[in-house]
This record gives sequence, structure tokens and C-alpha cells, in this order.
Amino acid sequence: MTQDELKALVGRAALQYVPPGGLVGVGTGSTVNHFIDALATLPRPVAGAVSSSEASTARLRRHGIPVLEPGAVERLPVYVDGADEIDPRGFMTKGGGAALTREKIVAELAERFVCIVDQSKQVPALGGYPVPVEVIEMAAPRLVRRFAALGGQARLRPGVRTDNGHPLLDVHGLVIEDPSAFEREVNQWPGVVTVGIFAQQRAHVCLVGTPEGVRTLVF
Repeated sequence: MTQDELKALVGRAALQYVPPGGLVGVGTGSTVNHFIDALATLPRPVAGAVSSSEASTARLRRHGIPVLEPGAVERLPVYVDGADEIDPRGFMTKGGGAALTREKIVAELAERFVCIVDQSKQVPALGGYPVPVEVIEMAAPRLVRRFAALGGQARLRPGVRTDNGHPLLDVHGLVIEDPSAFEREVNQWPGVVTVGIFAQQRAHVCLVGTPEGVRTLVF
């Protein structure tokens, strides 16, 4: 199976976690696009979705799925999103699609985070994929130096602005043994909007697409 076929497989498998006629939180990215397309095939449509990006919002609306603002919702039963990496404890690196801050906001509303990935995203420790960091532009040079002090090489992602209008740093060369501590530390640095380590909002369930089928991990 191709990587795209594996993504489609887990996108469809995530439907089992969506309450019939209920609300759902929706992430961003190529795997989530398959989930959005699968949502449109449900015999009983969802009541609405809370989206983490303008791209996902547009795709949801093309399928006729109502999109609610996060502020209009107190709780969501489930949030479905992909990941750039996921470790054996359900900690993730996210932000390859530049939606990390909004993804954390929507994930915080959810009772359950269902991560959908193909098997290439499973790693023993985070850091192999560059860690995205949404930043305030005037702070970027200082933050590059702070990551260098940790052994990382931070680079502005060229030509990219988040939906919030901010630039992104991608930090290469880190091995993150304690994702919770790393997330807490970096989020305190002045000028950081959000770091793309999801430890406080880690996955509760991960659906992994493999050539043998979908493997379910529970954390």
C-alpha cells in the first residue's frame, strides 16, 4: 500500500470515534483530509466540527459540514488529528502543516485525542522530525540562539506564515527525552507562541496505518 492509501485507511478508521450526530474537533494535514472526506460519507451527519485551520475549514464546508468557532463550544467528545512523530507514550511532534497553535486550542477542548498516522510516524523518541515553533517575528533571532544553546539548529521556514500571521522556526538536531519538560520550558520563552511538542495534549488513542491493516494503540 502507498503512504497515501495508509492515510486513507486510518482516516476512515477514525470514524468509529465520532459520536453519531455529534460534534467533532478536526485537525490539519494530508491524513486529516482523508478523515474529513470520510466524515462526509457518514449516514448520520455530524452536527458540526471545530476546525484547527483555514484549510480544514474550507474542506469541511465544501462537504457541507457546519464549522463552529472554538469559543462557541465548551467541550468536544473527540479531536482527530495527525502527527509528524508519535512516541511510545503518545507524545507527539506536530506543526508540519503550520497549524500547531490552533491545533492545541482545539485539542484542549476535547475529551479524547485520536491521532491518525501511517507507520512511518512512529519513533522511539521525538526530535528526528524538526520541531516547529510559532514565534513573534521580532523574537526570532534571539530564539535561534536559545535553541543553539540546547544543541538545536533553528531556521525560519521560508515563505510560511501561520493562520495567526506569525513565522515558524523549525528546530533540527534535538533529541527530546522528556517532552513534557521541554514543552513547558520552551513555552515560557518570551516570543514563543507555541512549540510543536504535544505533551500536555498528548494522544489518548493512535490509529496506525500498516500494510496489514490499522493497529490501535491506547495510552
